[in-house]
Amino acid sequence: MAERRRLVADMRPLRESPAFRRLWIGSGLSQIGSQMTVFAVVLQVFTITHSSLAVGAVGLATALPAIAFGMVGGSIADAVDRRRLVLSMTSLQAVISAVFATQAFLGVDQIWLLYVLVAVSGVVSSVNVPARRTFLGRLLPADRVPAGAALNMLAMHASITVGPALAGVIAGAWGLKVCYLVDAVSFSAALWGVGRLPAMPPEPGTARPGARAVLDGLRFIASTRVLVGALLADMSATVLAMPIALFPAINADHFGGSPRTLGLFTTSLAVGGIIGSTLSGPVGRVSRQGLAMLVAGGVWGLALVGFGLAHVLWLVLGALVVAGVADVTAVVFRTTLVQVATPDRYRGRVSAAEYVVGMGFPQLGNFRAGAIASATSPGVSAVSGGLAAVVGAGLIGLALPAFVRYRAPVSADAVPTNVNKDTEVIDAEALAVDRMLDEETTATG
Repeated sequence: MAERRRLVADMRPLRESPAFRRLWIGSGLSQIGSQMTVFAVVLQVFTITHSSLAVGAVGLATALPAIAFGMVGGSIADAVDRRRLVLSMTSLQAVISAVFATQAFLGVDQIWLLYVLVAVSGVVSSVNVPARRTFLGRLLPADRVPAGAALNMLAMHASITVGPALAGVIAGAWGLKVCYLVDAVSFSAALWGVGRLPAMPPEPGTARPGARAVLDGLRFIASTRVLVGALLADMSATVLAMPIALFPAINADHFGGSPRTLGLFTTSLAVGGIIGSTLSGPVGRVSRQGLAMLVAGGVWGLALVGFGLAHVLWLVLGALVVAGVADVTAVVFRTTLVQVATPDRYRGRVSAAEYVVGMGFPQLGNFRAGAIASATSPGVSAVSGGLAAVVGAGLIGLALPAFVRYRAPVSADAVPTNVNKDTEVIDAEALAVDRMLDEETTATG
């Protein structure tokens, strides 16, 4: 029994923090609807165009707003009440989801309109998501952050499992329009979860939003080697090997193109995420988190090589499950590093950088996958991307030895935060950047 408790996910954040529990439930329910819209947009675009490149362009329409506005959104999140900001942005997203449903009910089927709606949603998310991610560091003590991050990943991957599978059934029975409608209604759960949170005003002295605040945040990230390594590791894995744009074409080529089979592709990736999240107990005891991220990135790449080579359904789904386990493991470590290594005054901007990397660059990876598939084949695109991700993880390890050597405390209950050289470097670098920025503010005052 004790061994089982050490293996499964740590549930203490849900028991100890009612605010985190409400946020987790509300967000999880809303994410199911959001995944139904993701499924519906991909299928609608492929139905209109029959092009993997057009499907990849959906990712591009998501990525460009994230990259262009993500850091601006983070500077806003550091300067205003984050709870009120998230409530406003979530309400806007509900309106956008209703517009998706309206165009589907009217049978518009215009590819440009779908791209515009995806892009507008991306702009709103570039403000909403960085602000929402700062909640973890406010609602939980530092020693519960890894467990909270794992639980958030569990909810996300559960939604990716349920959402596409449910969307495949609904699309086959009643059409894509009902998928969009369910998403619009599901935002009520997200609003309930955020609405019950306490106020989260900015810390005194936080810079006003704008270009200068963005530059300050970027300079802080650049000065903190652990953050640089974590973000680069994630960028390498997703830009080089993201496979989702290939799902419709591989499904059509090998498995008849049924919406139900397509739903199994995304569901399998999510099942891996659920397995990795559920068995995340050991994550809090892994001290070399940077090295663990790189190893997970290598496993992700090898699994996608298997996905590209397989032509039997159970092998394809199995490879995606393994990829999902590796992905969630890497993201939990990345989230933990970002939240623990960042002072609250920078947390919105650093979370925005994490959002740009975690949302924008995977979409660039989807566009890359679709472009290579159009020039060669979906299988070649998947295999070459997976191999590139393995090589990328190795190169990052060679280029950033401090990231590989970084050791986090095994347990904050037993070990003080600044217990090793690498963690002390983070604290010293943060203080140095703060002093530098304060001096510049005085000089230009």
